[in-house]
Amino acid sequence: MAFDIARVRAAYPALTEGFVHFDGAGGTQTAQPVIDAVAAAMGAATGNRSTAFIPGRRSLDLVAAARSAVADLLGGQPEGVVLGPSATALTYTLARTLGAGWRPGDEVVVSRLDHDANVRPWVQAAEAAGATVRWAEFDRATGELPAGQYADLVGERTRLVAVTAGSNAIGTAPDVAAIAKTAHAAGALVCVDGVHAVPHGPVDVASLGADFLVTSAYKWSGPHLAAMVADPARWETLRPAKLLPSSDAVPDRFEYGTPSFPLLAGVAAAVDHLATLDPAATGSRRERVRAGLAAAQAHEEAVFDRLLAGLTAHPAVTVYGSPARRCPTVSFRVAGRTPAETAAALGAAGCCLSSGDYYAYEYFQAMGLRDSGGAVRASVYHYNTVEEVDRLLAELDRLAGGGATMAG
Repeated sequence: MAFDIARVRAAYPALTEGFVHFDGAGGTQTAQPVIDAVAAAMGAATGNRSTAFIPGRRSLDLVAAARSAVADLLGGQPEGVVLGPSATALTYTLARTLGAGWRPGDEVVVSRLDHDANVRPWVQAAEAAGATVRWAEFDRATGELPAGQYADLVGERTRLVAVTAGSNAIGTAPDVAAIAKTAHAAGALVCVDGVHAVPHGPVDVASLGADFLVTSAYKWSGPHLAAMVADPARWETLRPAKLLPSSDAVPDRFEYGTPSFPLLAGVAAAVDHLATLDPAATGSRRERVRAGLAAAQAHEEAVFDRLLAGLTAHPAVTVYGSPARRCPTVSFRVAGRTPAETAAALGAAGCCLSSGDYYAYEYFQAMGLRDSGGAVRASVYHYNTVEEVDRLLAELDRLAGGGATMAG
């Protein structure tokens, strides 16, 4: 069945404003069912979690529903879903907790391809423990993160390997399963940043080999909340710093303070929405989510192919990286303009793109681009169209003063 892009776009009221959104890597627009769920939860009588009265039980139900939805999205268990305000906050909590057990001589492995949220918490935890940090390097020409190098990086003192499932800068999708296999053979844990990968296709935490997998709902049509998934038995072995009166149960003991119950309603609604992207899909919500994201992935790849071909063909545009497996994201520069100038000019024409380093600090530092402004990023989401690609390429052509504007 063809991807019904008109039907899909109709679910996003923000798209009626006419902007072209190629900034999904920084946050997608919100689907109407998510907006409705948040509004309904805010309008209903709710209280802090309690079994003593109905409004309190509603809050308990909202938390449970969000955990169940994220578990269906990632192939985890609801009891293993830790909820939090952001992927950065959750990763810091995990890093502090694991790092408390590290000793001098222990090692952690991070990559220069990752978002800093999956780098700095581990580097800082290692420094606090006197542990050693080892760096996985990406290929400067292709943007690939060779899995083979981990055989030399991982050893008997490795305690953790942190790696991205999808680069938020250039889209590279490393062979996480192979990296995890190497790490596990040495007895190390694996923390996977799934923030950029989860919105763009079916993800299964077990298939990746991830001991911990983090994702952000606002990257897949939902509200600004995040979740980290692990086996509940894994969480049971960890003792985070926490308030004495707060719950000591798993996964609650990893969550600080009172959550935003209305936004949790939005998390569940966002997963339900993803499950509708393939209207022919049947079965459990997990099965329908996988089918919906697979259909969306095929659509995104077709749109991205047109975008990438157009950017690559333009004589005034420099594209960074050419990974064989990637999420639909690309970074580039336009000759004679800084990335900030390019993004501002495109923004004035109604095209929304990010510029800078987008927290991919190590990538742009290694490429020698960070001090001169980073790059411009274009990211395709399932509500984008080839017509929007052509509009962006035409605007780039006007900005650059001529040259090829689109592929085929």
